Order: sequence, then structure tokens, then C-alpha cells
Amino acid sequence: MINYISLQSFIKKYSRIFFAGIIFSFLFSFNFSFAQSDTLAIKKLYDKALDFDDSKVDSLELYINLIESSSEKLGYDKGDILSTRLKGIKAEFSGDFNTAISYYLRCLDLARHAGFSQYESSALSDLAYVHMQLKNPAKAKEFYQQSAELAKKNGEAVSIISNLTNLGGICNQLGQTDSALFYLNEAWSIANALKGKTDLSFLRNNTGNAWFRKKEWARAMQYFRMNEQENIIKNDKDQLWYDVLNMGDVYIEMEKYDSAKIYLDHAMDLARDLGSKRKEADVFSLFSKYYSRIGKYEEAYNALQQWNTYDTSLVNNETRQTIVELEQRFNAREREQENKLLVTQFKAEKFRSHILFILALVIGVIALATIYFLFLIRKKNKKLEEKNALIQLQNNKLADLNAEKNSLISIVSHDLGTPFASIRMWSQLLESDQATLNPEQQKAINRIKSSLDKGESMIRNILNIEKEEINTRSINLEETDLIPLLHGVMEEHAVHAEKKSIKLHFPNSKNEELVITDSQLLKRVFDNLLSNAIKFSEPGKNVFIELTEKGKLVTISVRDEGPGIPEDEIKTLFSKYGKTSIRPTAGESSTGLGLAIVKRIMQELNGDVSCQSAVGVGSVFTITLKR
Repeated sequence: MINYISLQSFIKKYSRIFFAGIIFSFLFSFNFSFAQSDTLAIKKLYDKALDFDDSKVDSLELYINLIESSSEKLGYDKGDILSTRLKGIKAEFSGDFNTAISYYLRCLDLARHAGFSQYESSALSDLAYVHMQLKNPAKAKEFYQQSAELAKKNGEAVSIISNLTNLGGICNQLGQTDSALFYLNEAWSIANALKGKTDLSFLRNNTGNAWFRKKEWARAMQYFRMNEQENIIKNDKDQLWYDVLNMGDVYIEMEKYDSAKIYLDHAMDLARDLGSKRKEADVFSLFSKYYSRIGKYEEAYNALQQWNTYDTSLVNNETRQTIVELEQRFNAREREQENKLLVTQFKAEKFRSHILFILALVIGVIALATIYFLFLIRKKNKKLEEKNALIQLQNNKLADLNAEKNSLISIVSHDLGTPFASIRMWSQLLESDQATLNPEQQKAINRIKSSLDKGESMIRNILNIEKEEINTRSINLEETDLIPLLHGVMEEHAVHAEKKSIKLHFPNSKNEELVITDSQLLKRVFDNLLSNAIKFSEPGKNVFIELTEKGKLVTISVRDEGPGIPEDEIKTLFSKYGKTSIRPTAGESSTGLGLAIVKRIMQELNGDVSCQSAVGVGSVFTITLKR
């Protein structure tokens, strides 16, 4: 089978797609000059040279010299890369593959050091193609793989398809059919997305070859026939030769020898029409296979000898023919005339480049204006960064001061316990001798005890909230059933509610409501919310506890029929030491610390607490927990 490994002319023409994309990128620098615009003319000379075939190998030398001299004069940094690649092409056309490889490797090294990925991709493709010519497919595969990775990195879809197609063709030659189909299927997925915007001849041919090697003749024939129909319409005899020869090979394997003979004869006619000894050699190779299959071994041997004669002498004959043609077709006078023509063309290109330069200059002004505004924005951003750094410094100082405040509060609150203990001891001593006290004295002792209880309660709350803030208590998470926990809290507050004739309502439920939480901390939350509901409700009212599920969330609400909280006070309801204008209905004490503790506990339990209230209607406190 004949693989479509991308032909040299195809690779060279394709590479121009990459080079054309960078023509205008150099015009956006700050130091525009007419000399820089002349680089466009150099690139056009280079692009024209890429269209040459091996019949114009001598003309390449003129283009190379002109590109080198002009690039040196202009200080054009890519001139060395362009001329080096053209030298490699010239050596390749002349059959000097070792020299071609040397130039291509130098071109690859220059492109990589300069960071020009487009030129790097072209050099890799050139090296792969030369190694295919030298019948070294394993080495060619390495270069195509590098080129494919580079194309993927740069997002160049057409280049990716070309390299994957070539990799499929090489894997076919190496007998790695599954690898070939892997690369080709990847190429098809990208090509189908482009919807006909790229040539699929190579891809169809190499896919057909892969199925041929897997002995799926019908699938292989399908791809070859599609190419045949397309190339007949385009009257492309060169590509049609591949299709006809491959179809003849398929018919041999299908044992349809009459059809095979027709296609092999057609392939030979096309090869001779094209004047290609290499193509004739490939046809003789298949004729040998054909005659062997039908038992005509003498004809098979003769065809094999013809193939061997053409194949082994092909490179040397072509090289000698090239030298003869060079000697006959060109002399010093013709070179001089052609050189003058090139200089004239170069001047014309310079004029066109100057026109492009003027357009680029206008674009450059716009670019400079954009850069100026970007500079202003950057300057403004720098000032903002400096302000942010100052704010951060101030925040750090505030954090240090807050830590000192917390420490001081904890120390003072703790040390206040000592005088309160002393006061309690003396009040107990006075109370033990009640027989000597008159009613007024006993009443005074009771007031001392009451004030003492309130003071100690306030100290405990202050210590609790500060301990919560610095996270001194470890959380003990466990599976907790909320139903019995809520019933337990209600029983503890039942006596207080009965004294004020307040009814507590919580629907009985036989179901479990399990959450992972710290049951002791959660109990403190319920204690506080239920205590407040009773404390701020008038006698004879109701307090409702409700539990609901919302997906992965569980909400518990405590609703009272109290006086309600003004809207402007709800914002600070959960802040430390904050109090509302509402007072307990039976003279109970209130420090304003309870709800701040609730807020802190819910944050530690990864939950939330909120309040909704309306003056004259009542309040609803809701906590939310995750399962």
C-alpha cells in the first residue's frame, strides 16, 4: 500500500499559513522605521521560494543570497532562520539528504532558541519528511510526534490534522495498525469539526491503508474510492495514481484479479504519463505480487527485477540528472539577468511595504494611546495597593488590640470572683445569726444576696462569651436525636413557665431527627432561646417550638407572643453586650450576653441563627443545622 506522508510541496506551502500570521506582529513596536517595513519584502521572497520544485533548485540559490544580504543590512532577526531552511530545501532537491538534515537541524535549533514556534514546527516536518525519503520511518515518527505536540500547544487545528495523518501513515509502514488508527481517528475528530475547511485526501488514504492492513478490504476500498472520485473531478493525475494503485492492491487481496489488473495497468499509465520512475517502481512491485497470486511466477520474477532496478538506482540517477540540467540550463549571463529581475521585484516589494508601514503607523498611534491609558490604570492600581497595605496594617493592629482587650476582660472578670466570694461568705455569716436580726436587717441581707447572684451571673456570662471567641472549648461531635433533646429542655423550663401561666407547645413525634453535632453546645442554644421566650412573654401567653426538614437542612424555631423587637434593634441583637429596649415581664435579669453566645455557638457548629419579629405580635428565633 502507498501512504500519503505529506509531500514536500504540501509541507512547504502549508508552513506559509504560520508565517503569514506573524507578518503584522512586528509592526506594533515603538521604533517604527522604513527599514523594518522592508522585512515584508523579504518574507514575500521567502514565500515565493517555498513554491519552487526540484526543477528550480538553482533559482533557490539566488533567493537565499538576496534574503541573507537584505536581512543582514536590515538587522532582521529571522533572516538566518529563513535562509537556513531554504538551504535545506535546496540540498533536499539535489538529493543530498545528509546536508539537508544538517540545515534543518540548525533551523530547528535557531527557532527554538528564538522562541518562534511556527518555524520550529516547519523544521520538524522537514526533518520527518527527509527521514521518510531515507526509509527511516521510526525516526520520522519521532519528529512528527514533536510537531504534533507543538501544534496542539499552539492550537493550530490544520497542523494538528496534518501531523496526525502523517503519524498514521508512518505507523502503517511500521506495522503498528492500532496506533495508526488511534492517530487517524483523532485527526478525523478535528477534521469533522472544521466542516470541509481542510484537504482530507491524505487522511482518507492513510485511513484506508490502516483498514487494509487489518484485512478489512471493504472499509479500505471505501476511503480509496472517495479519493479517486475527488481527484478525477480535480484532474489531479499525481494524486489519482495513489488511489488507483491502492485500489488495485485491495482487489488483489479480495481475489478479484480481473479488476486488479485493470487498476494496475491504469496506475502504470499514470506513472508513465507523469514521467515518474519512482511511481513506475511501485507499480512493478504490485505487479510482482499480482502475478505471484495467479501463479505466473516467471512474470512475477520479471516484475520484481524491474522494481529492483528502478528502486535501487533512482536516487543516484535523479541526482546526476539534476546536475546535468543545472549545467545545461544556466550560465553566468542568465544568472546575472535573473538577479537583476529579482532586485527589481525586491524594490517593488519595498514600495508595497512602505504603504503597509503607513497603515501600521496609524495602528501604532492607537496602540500607544492604549498603552498610555494602561499606564494610568496601572498607576491607579498601585495607589490602591498601597492603601490596601495600609488598611491591612491597621487591621493587624486592631486585631492585636482586640486580643489584649479579650485578655484583660478575662483577667478582670476572673479576679472579680474573689471579692464576690468574700461578700457571699460574710452574707452567709450574717444570715446564720438571724435570731439577732430584725426584719429590716434580714431584708437587707436578702437584697445583698440577690445582687450577689446577679453579679456572679454576669461574670460567668462574660467569661463564657470570651472563651467562645478564642475557641478554648473543643467540640465533641456525635449523632444526636433532636426530639428528646428538645423535650429535655422543655422539662427544665416547665416550672418557670408554669409560674407565669405560659404554655409550651411542641408536637409529639415518634420519628427520629438525627444530626451530627455537639449536643451540649446545642442544648445551651435551646436553653437560651426558650428562657428568653418565657422571660419576655406576658403571663397567660404561648410559646411554640417547631422542627422542620428542608432537604439536607433541619430548622428549629422558637416562637413567642411577646411584645416583639423594634426593627432597628434586630441588627445588633446578636452583638456582644447589646441590649434591646424590651424588658422581662416579671422582673427577671437580662445581661444582653445570651444571644451573642448563641451566635458564637452556631458558628462553631457550622449552623446559623436568625430572628424575625414584629412589635405587638411576637418574635421567632430560628436556628439552621446541616445533617
